[in-house]
Amino acid sequence: MKEFLDLDKRDREILSLLEKYPEMSQSEMAEKLKISQPSVSARIHKLKQKGALSHIVGMNLKEVNLYMAKVDVIANNTSSVLNIFKDCPYFLNGLIVSGKHNLCLFFVGEDIATLEAIVDGHLRSNSLVRAAEVSIVIATMKDFVMPIKMNFEFSDTPPCGNGCNCKDCNHHISNRCMGCPVTNSYNGKIWK
Repeated sequence: MKEFLDLDKRDREILSLLEKYPEMSQSEMAEKLKISQPSVSARIHKLKQKGALSHIVGMNLKEVNLYMAKVDVIANNTSSVLNIFKDCPYFLNGLIVSGKHNLCLFFVGEDIATLEAIVDGHLRSNSLVRAAEVSIVIATMKDFVMPIKMNFEFSDTPPCGNGCNCKDCNHHISNRCMGCPVTNSYNGKIWK
């Protein structure tokens, strides 16, 4: 069972400063909060251990010229569907959720047609999926930093493991999909 997150005023102040100024030094925080630098260091260490503070390196999707799709899915087996995308460069993250849909998936790509092709080819055609609704994210209110898989082993077959091949795919043949960045069939720019 997860431990209740017990934060005091100083912890919240440190988290607020780091949220606003992620590269602020511990000495600068100590000066601003009028406490010692070792105290700031100890609190940061404690916050990291509790999972209340974590650093993520990625692209700010609010700033880069990429499209993001949110796909709401009704799946018969959520884990199996998530497993399809675990090594996919287009895949950002997936959430198992309650409600009408039981999966929420996030993908990123250079064009909307490729995102739609991923949904058509890997979700709507999958027997584990009863429904998939795509929404293209128009804007984010805050910065939205997500790690994007940029380094991978090249292969003749995409990592999704469903036996697909970009060379035989109607979406790719008709230029409605840039292809999988893991393969030589990829026609985009960001992963070249």
